[in-house]
Amino acid sequence: MAKMTEAQLAERDSKRNLGEELLQAVRDIKAGRTGRVFRVEVTQATEARLKLGLSQADFAAMLGVSVRTLQDWEQGRREPSGAAKALLKVTVAAPKTVRKVLAAA
Repeated sequence: MAKMTEAQLAERDSKRNLGEELLQAVRDIKAGRTGRVFRVEVTQATEARLKLGLSQADFAAMLGVSVRTLQDWEQGRREPSGAAKALLKVTVAAPKTVRKVLAAA
């Protein structure tokens, strides 16, 4: 499909009734007719970080990895090493204990 020009977009949009489109969308949702459904898988790294209530920068510093590495783990571009996976599992299971132990280190 060819890219539309600004004039074509303006012409198309001038024929739309956005208020009616929004009302119809609400009716569809209430009736159980939804469009695409997206499911986001939360990675182990994200779950662990959120359980500790830390920012990416703080959690990465606590684990001794770069923020970029943590982001790669959280977005599924890379897998943590075996030791990192073990620490993440423990963090999910016992976040208070991990925070206490690593704060003392």
